[in-house]
Amino acid sequence: MPKPKKEPHVFPPTLSADDLHLFNEGTAHRIYDKLGAQLCVHEGVAGVSFAAWAPNASQVWVVGDFNGWDGAAHPLRMLGSSGVWERFVPGLGAGVLYKFQICDRSGHSQLKTDPYGQSFEAAPGNAAIVCDTRSYQWGDAEWMQARREGAVSRSSESGAARETLDRPISIYEVHLGSWRRDPSEPDRLLSYRELAPQLADYAVEMGFTHVEIMPIAEHPFDGSWGYQVTGFYAPSQRYGTPEDFAWFVDHLHQRGVGVILDWVPAHFPRDAFALAQFDGTALYEHADPRQGAHMDWGTLIFNYGRNEVRGFLAANALFWLERYHIDGLRVDAVASMLYLDYSRASGEWIPNQYGGRENLEAIAFLKHVNGLIEHYHPGVLRIAEESTSFPGVTRPLAEGGLGFDFKWNMGWMHDTLHYFAKEPVHRKWHHNDLSFGMLYQYSEQFITVFSHDEVVHGKGSLLLKMGAEHIPEKAANLRALYAHMWAWPGKKLLFMGGEFAQSAEWSHNRSLDWHLCQYADHEGVRRLVRDLNQLYRSEPALGTSDLSPEGFQWLACYDTDASVIAYLRKASAAARPSVGGAGGDASAQSRRSCAALIAIVGHFTPVVREHYRVGVPQAGLWREILNTNSAHYGGSGLGNDGARHTEPIPADGHPQSLLLTLPPHTVLFFRCEVGPQ
Repeated sequence: MPKPKKEPHVFPPTLSADDLHLFNEGTAHRIYDKLGAQLCVHEGVAGVSFAAWAPNASQVWVVGDFNGWDGAAHPLRMLGSSGVWERFVPGLGAGVLYKFQICDRSGHSQLKTDPYGQSFEAAPGNAAIVCDTRSYQWGDAEWMQARREGAVSRSSESGAARETLDRPISIYEVHLGSWRRDPSEPDRLLSYRELAPQLADYAVEMGFTHVEIMPIAEHPFDGSWGYQVTGFYAPSQRYGTPEDFAWFVDHLHQRGVGVILDWVPAHFPRDAFALAQFDGTALYEHADPRQGAHMDWGTLIFNYGRNEVRGFLAANALFWLERYHIDGLRVDAVASMLYLDYSRASGEWIPNQYGGRENLEAIAFLKHVNGLIEHYHPGVLRIAEESTSFPGVTRPLAEGGLGFDFKWNMGWMHDTLHYFAKEPVHRKWHHNDLSFGMLYQYSEQFITVFSHDEVVHGKGSLLLKMGAEHIPEKAANLRALYAHMWAWPGKKLLFMGGEFAQSAEWSHNRSLDWHLCQYADHEGVRRLVRDLNQLYRSEPALGTSDLSPEGFQWLACYDTDASVIAYLRKASAAARPSVGGAGGDASAQSRRSCAALIAIVGHFTPVVREHYRVGVPQAGLWREILNTNSAHYGGSGLGNDGARHTEPIPADGHPQSLLLTLPPHTVLFFRCEVGPQ
């Protein structure tokens, strides 16, 4: 244990009694401005205030390159009974490396990184770096203003919030370290400033509204992909400084692309230098492994019932939104937070106070965080990765829900991939995989996803999952799958590489195989995804009716032998194009209703089906606006000559029908353009 040295001057605390009270209460929403290392002027002197929460420590020192890593020079003092140790060190500035040396009550001392550190050096040093994340000069005022103006506070008394969310949202999920690298330096990671222009160019070209970044909070192990965080308040140094990350977000905003961040409040790793046993006791985690240990991931579970821990995480969510202008948080592993018995056998978990399996403290925490975001940043998206049928995930807080805006539709993903993985001859026995999802489609507000989880751990790429023998047929199946995905209700998310049919399973330690885009089977898929995004963003029937059952209607879902489904997408009344004056004549009214209808016909066998009849509700011309068998996408070009007129022949319960040619493994979009004259 370091021996204390005589101090020339003892500065009074930089934290007030109110600061400490709010911290202990868990209601200091911006506690990151108080704890950790704060550049400040205190009593007229410039320096750094260091503060750490370690209530069970017997002594805490701050050590760093400024004192030769000698704790004796700078002991911290406990502030009352708050558990917070603090000291102002004059003369220090940005760039100083530091850690906390913490002695537990048994006399054992260990070095810990700052839980509130906002910048870190690389492993194995892992020291925090004093920095100012408030000094960046942002240039995205126009973007932020538009986001604020478009935000509507969620309320059980108004449908405005649902309408605000029911807009085109198409998300490109990205792992920064492996999205793209310089071919001449394949082992070097691109920086935030190198990535931003390239990623913005690509997202704009492809028509994605947002990019979702896999976790970039500091983490020591590349193979965790960022999901085992040790620096919750720090953008990873792998790609540059905090200012560089701010520049990254700023640049994408100025190009019209939103940024969603994967946020990981469900668990943290056991690394000895970080949160685990921070003051010699289970401080951030539960002491009992039946509550505090994740069986699947070997990590520790936050103690959501402890005020200071809840405040640490809630403030962390606000930190990313305020310091880095993040447009949405996708909360990882929500299912593991909701259930005490998640991935546990009988006897390996402790029931809640009512004898149930729900984690009441975690549920209260999620509601608390969503409420704070709604209050302070009502335009920010709140997205749950939740794989169970827990009720009310996207129900508003005022109605007793968890308060998320969206939930990943894991059930649809699983069923759809299960269907497309079958050889076509067997698909007729699994036809219900394509239709079952509609039974629960509007129970939540969904994002339809094919994420990184589907292309790792030996699962293979989406292309190779397709139930066909040869690559061209697999590519045709994948094109049909994507068209069905973009036509199906729900916002969209696709993991990088999927858009050009990457053949290999994703690897975090190398670039995507961009060279594949020189081949028609791969470039054709990429062109299709680009065109699907364009249609999704331009056609009200596809992009503004995702959340309402009125936006979907089955035309036919019973033809199991032919493996054909057909359904209608309809624009909401508010989104339908206006024609003529206030009332308009009869033909104008007919054209108006026509323009809001798009019929989707999917055929998933390798044969051509000619003279296939599909009933539709509106007579007139139905233009073929997308055909996944187009030669432009790598198909044969067979289709319906650009359009089909209805015939007054009843089919599928409708008085009018279309006589179509269905190419193999193809999805067709038809827009009703001309009604009866």
